[in-house]
Amino acid sequence: MSNASDLGILFLHALPLDGSMWRSQMAILPGRTHAPTLYSFGTTLTEWAAKALAEARHDRLILVGCSVGGSCALEVAKLAPDRVAALVLIGTKPKHRPQPDLRTEALTMIANKGLAAAWEKYWVPLFSQNTERSIVQNARDSMLRLPPRHIANGVSVFHTRESRDLFVSECNIPITVVTGEDDVVPGIKLSGQVAASAKQGSLHVIPSCGHYVSLEQPEALREILLDVIDSTA
Repeated sequence: MSNASDLGILFLHALPLDGSMWRSQMAILPGRTHAPTLYSFGTTLTEWAAKALAEARHDRLILVGCSVGGSCALEVAKLAPDRVAALVLIGTKPKHRPQPDLRTEALTMIANKGLAAAWEKYWVPLFSQNTERSIVQNARDSMLRLPPRHIANGVSVFHTRESRDLFVSECNIPITVVTGEDDVVPGIKLSGQVAASAKQGSLHVIPSCGHYVSLEQPEALREILLDVIDSTA
């Protein structure tokens, strides 16, 4: 039997943020949490997953990913299923429906109008209207500290990822699906379908919350993660 000290958490961030979006959760397993910033890890989700996995120090991992970070978590689990104790997918769409026009539009906006314009168009609408504006502003400030080329790479990685819905339905890893009540991407219905498709799936809907659960309702996410840790330790 694995020792509890072998268990770590690998947090994988959403666009257009970085590893700091998990700041409120980093103390949940002191010294055993890792939240890399993924943009420099490569130009594909598989490269991101391989590099993140290589940097993770613990033998057993709880993978926690939001949005493209959730897709990255699925890639990590596919690469090393024996190391994954549990998956927590937040606002994640395992099935990829290509949207090449949206990808081109977003990349063009970042290149021509900058990150601030892209933030207002693509990412502000993903927050709940109930979320404090200071939280949204702090997230914006965090994004603006990143090089535009990193966000552009993240957009490309997101839009070229593989579908992993079949993996979700076939793997034996416990999967906790989390969605904000006010999240529109993917939303409650699709999140429920993802949880129902998993062999060991569960769904948590967080009230007064949008896409970025770790920022908008950090205490609610902390409680979910503590339950996941208890069930895997």
